[in-house]
Amino acid sequence: MPNHKSAEKRVRQSEKRRVINRSHRTKVRTYIKKLRSALDSGSAQEVQQVLPQAISVIDKSVQKGVLHANAAARYKSRLTVKANQAGK
Repeated sequence: MPNHKSAEKRVRQSEKRRVINRSHRTKVRTYIKKLRSALDSGSAQEVQQVLPQAISVIDKSVQKGVLHANAAARYKSRLTVKANQAGK
């Protein structure tokens, strides 16, 4: 338990951020799953539609501090390579 007023405030702030970060992380994972399911279905049109959305969500999560920039770049790179292979 916090013993100082500033520590109590930090606990409140941390809890708020935890909830926000969790929702953003969930959104990123959802879009990655959507893209992977589109890749599995073999629909090139669906892949080309979902890929920009997934990349956008990943970029926004970096701006919000949810994902590290290098981790986001790795996700985007791997997903783009798979999408390009599926398009051939």
